[in-house]
Amino acid sequence: MKSVEQKVSPVSDYYIHSPSKTAQEIFLYPLQCGLFTYDPGYVLNRSSFDSFLLAYVQEGNILLDFRGKRQPVPAKHFVLIDCYQPHGYSTREGAEVIWLHFDGVMARNYYEFIVSRLGNVFFMDDAVPALRKMNSILRAFAENHQFLEPLLSKYIMDILTEFMVYNPGSGMGRTGTENVEKALVYISEHFTEDIPVSRLAGISGLSEYYFIRIFRQNTGYTPHEYIINRRMASARYLLKYTQLTVKEICFSTGFSCESVFCNAFKKHHHMTPQQYRLHGTPER
Repeated sequence: MKSVEQKVSPVSDYYIHSPSKTAQEIFLYPLQCGLFTYDPGYVLNRSSFDSFLLAYVQEGNILLDFRGKRQPVPAKHFVLIDCYQPHGYSTREGAEVIWLHFDGVMARNYYEFIVSRLGNVFFMDDAVPALRKMNSILRAFAENHQFLEPLLSKYIMDILTEFMVYNPGSGMGRTGTENVEKALVYISEHFTEDIPVSRLAGISGLSEYYFIRIFRQNTGYTPHEYIINRRMASARYLLKYTQLTVKEICFSTGFSCESVFCNAFKKHHHMTPQQYRLHGTPER
């Protein structure tokens, strides 16, 4: 469809989608998407537009009004905002923007996680993977394939996943995440051993300070917390599916003594190992 908005070039295209009931219940889904060329002087202000907006400024620049703050968005930057809140954007010089309004049962969770790390406006060293998926969504509508809702949902999830694994300010793009994955593999194979952070940082090729920071960004835990959680997962399995004693499980999962193991297990699960063996599922 061609836009009829003032200050939007006639070459601009956009598409509207009405998600099925199934999509609304289980998917992320697009609502509108487009590629707009904004003429100088374009202004938009809205009190609400029930969706989340992802946009990428391909050329020119825009000025974003969101949450009481005016923020310039130069070319090659992404915008991700909650359009359930008042928002607006404008451009003095003109801009070319690819954009997507989306929603879904997990949309807010994705949004809040990404914004907590990257903010509402952010730059990526390699924007191509995310842009390729945005263009795939546009192409699906242009070719009348918008009924392929699971595929559209996958495209949106792929885009958001690119943002979730990106490490801003590192100059490393995905590399930081890939290095953390090396540490995770090592922990999986050696969690019963004493693993100092220095060893994990060395495996990842990072300084200890930077390793701890991106490890927490990617897992939500410090390395020590993650190792304890891995040991607990193994202990729960052994308690439930083997006849090993609590003492044997303690040493086979890397704890130094039975009392340390029992105290740690009770702290994590609000029950003793023996109570878990008898009664099953721990509290979360």
